[in-house]
Amino acid sequence: MAFKKMFAKGQPEQKQEKGEVIFTSAVPARVEEILGRTGTRGEAILVRCKILEGRDQTKVLRRNVKGPVDIGDILMLRETEIEARALTERRK
Repeated sequence: MAFKKMFAKGQPEQKQEKGEVIFTSAVPARVEEILGRTGTRGEAILVRCKILEGRDQTKVLRRNVKGPVDIGDILMLRETEIEARALTERRK
């Protein structure tokens, strides 16, 4: 009992209502070029996309996309730090 009181003392109680949706921030990026299929079975498509907003605006990244994609489509990226490997690179 004392253990619960010790941790609940300085924190306000947070209740999440049933069915509540919490969104994470995402950054839009436009598909500029389709580079090819990747993955062990070719299930992902490697694309080159240009970041449209945020601190990395105008940065061009390679990303793996699962599902149908075409040039000019808008992707919503959760992060813009990590870039996918190029198709020509070999794993070590």
